[in-house]
Amino acid sequence: MDKRERIIRAAVEVFRDKGIEGTKVSDIVRKAEIAQGTFYLYFPSKLSVMPAIAERMARQLEETARRHVKPETDWEGQLLQLIDAVFEVTAEYRDVATLVYAGLSSTEHVREWEDIYTSLYASIAEMIGRWQEEGHVRTADPSALARLVVGLTESAAEQVYLYDAYDPVREQEQKEELRVFLRNALRE
Repeated sequence: MDKRERIIRAAVEVFRDKGIEGTKVSDIVRKAEIAQGTFYLYFPSKLSVMPAIAERMARQLEETARRHVKPETDWEGQLLQLIDAVFEVTAEYRDVATLVYAGLSSTEHVREWEDIYTSLYASIAEMIGRWQEEGHVRTADPSALARLVVGLTESAAEQVYLYDAYDPVREQEQKEELRVFLRNALRE
């Protein structure tokens, strides 16, 4: 694993343990087992690591969606598989997601958010485009629909994992309501 990735992984762990305010660069470099000067070769501050963590989350979300969404499944099944993928990644990053959002929104790095999600949006837009070609989804800009689907799905997952005490029954109810809502919103 390269030093940049070690820094990112260490930052995730330290931010989980200490929060943004409680974390110092020295905590991150100690966890990453690198010299403090090495940290600054890659990142100018602890908050500048946030976009890299967000990139990692977005990349994992895209990879998880690719694994979950099976081409042989009908479009509604694929929609549910996509929802499951987003919920899975949100659950995995539940401890650090809020910190990343807070860290990005409190700095100039918030402008990088759309760039971080570009590949994910393109992947989902491609899937929606196929659904449109097959006549399952209404005609609209697939890129705009992809942003809406991802945003709404992430928000629904965050409600389950970040804001409320986790309840597996509530998780399933939220997924089902989201599936029905998105199905109806996307259909012609």
